[in-house]
Amino acid sequence: MKNRCGAAASAVLTVMSIGWATPAHADVDTDFANTLHGFGIYGQRDYNAWLAKIACRRLSTGVDADASQSAVFLSRNLARTMNTGQVWQFLGTAVSLYCPQHTAALAEMSGDRR
Repeated sequence: MKNRCGAAASAVLTVMSIGWATPAHADVDTDFANTLHGFGIYGQRDYNAWLAKIACRRLSTGVDADASQSAVFLSRNLARTMNTGQVWQFLGTAVSLYCPQHTAALAEMSGDRR
């Protein structure tokens, strides 16, 4: 499990670097959906953006103590066809676009202490 989380968290760091390279647009939800589509993650745009914002709120309010708990929350609320890597890609994209102040929570999961 720990090895799986480490690999998934490494994928998140890749997502975050891609997310930061995304040009700024007026509609963050559209940017979020477009980034997810690049990872092969599809679904209702408004629902995905809503879940991303909830994940950020859960990190901000301490409902989720770390990114691993946020990933569990997302895996329970996203399509069952999504694999662990896609859940972490979703979370990494959410953090990079909606709550970049929680980047450290993702870095901790990969062992990267930037």
